[in-house]
Amino acid sequence: VVGPEEPLVKGITDYLMDAATGAWKGFVVGPSVNAAQLEGSKAFSKQFMQRHGIPTAAYAEFTAVNYEEGKTYIAQHSLPVVLKADGLAAGKGVVIAETHDAALQCFEDMILHQQFGAASSKVVIEQFLTGIEVSVFVLTNGVDYQIIGHAKDYKRIGEGDTGLNTGGMGCVTPVPFMDDVFMQKVEVRIIQPTINGIAEEGLVYNGFVFFGLMNVQGEPYVIEYNCRMGDPETEVVMPRLQTDLVSMFAAMDNGTLADVNINYHEGAFATVMAVSGGYPGDYAKGKTMQIGDTGSSILFHAGTALKENTLVTNGGRVIAVTSKGNSIPEAVNTSAKALENIQFEGMYYRKDIGYEFAD
Repeated sequence: VVGPEEPLVKGITDYLMDAATGAWKGFVVGPSVNAAQLEGSKAFSKQFMQRHGIPTAAYAEFTAVNYEEGKTYIAQHSLPVVLKADGLAAGKGVVIAETHDAALQCFEDMILHQQFGAASSKVVIEQFLTGIEVSVFVLTNGVDYQIIGHAKDYKRIGEGDTGLNTGGMGCVTPVPFMDDVFMQKVEVRIIQPTINGIAEEGLVYNGFVFFGLMNVQGEPYVIEYNCRMGDPETEVVMPRLQTDLVSMFAAMDNGTLADVNINYHEGAFATVMAVSGGYPGDYAKGKTMQIGDTGSSILFHAGTALKENTLVTNGGRVIAVTSKGNSIPEAVNTSAKALENIQFEGMYYRKDIGYEFAD
């Protein structure tokens, strides 16, 4: 199972499957290099959506060749406007510009000054969609698929969704407004055309599809595709999923994925992320950690390390705490209680994950 996006985009699945001879008869969960372009190239993914009638924000793409046209396009565009580096940029390649001047400067930095190297040699400029961002997760063999969960994550560092973007400060599932009516729209308008498009275009795809969506007044639009699970979404989607994951991988391999019954555990799940002081800006590493009684909560170590048999911090997002409850507030509260028994200097976590779903 390939986790990070960069190896997928560089072709690790193709490499491993080419090596699947002799002693190693493995099965790789991850798309081929061509299929991974759905995440690896913003322009490719937008063109794919356009070809298959999948709802997404209006857009245009520019390179150094038509740079001047891009400047004109930006100057005439409504605000705010979204600029995206075409390739992978470690999660930093998307900018929401509130003014034309800011957008033009960002465009210049990306194209002319190669802010993200080859990743920003092409820039996608798109309409800003106002709504609620949510995620849906699918497992597919490129023909059949199963929806394995959905989630809402909280990217901003500050409570009330304020401050800088992060890799994710917390997550909840199931999301109350993602009811049968909304999910039916997602499946018919987005998931089915995506999987059909993958099959029609001959893209070899055995793995996860992470649909990054915007709920615009009850209507779903695709913001992005990811070709793997997300973090912190995985930390709530997997505990909720009752169906055995390995059996699903086997079903992908033997062509019986369509026959799998997907079942979920009852209740709600919430993840709260503890981060280093200063994150997402500069932060210190090597802070000694103490972990006491965290009850039934599940701890997912991220930016941690052992130094001379002592647990220390080793990253910005340090440890994720996932809990189950009868409701989202109860699950969040259980994670918060567990976090009271985790200490390291400068530790910070949001206390309002799932705030809009309060009882």
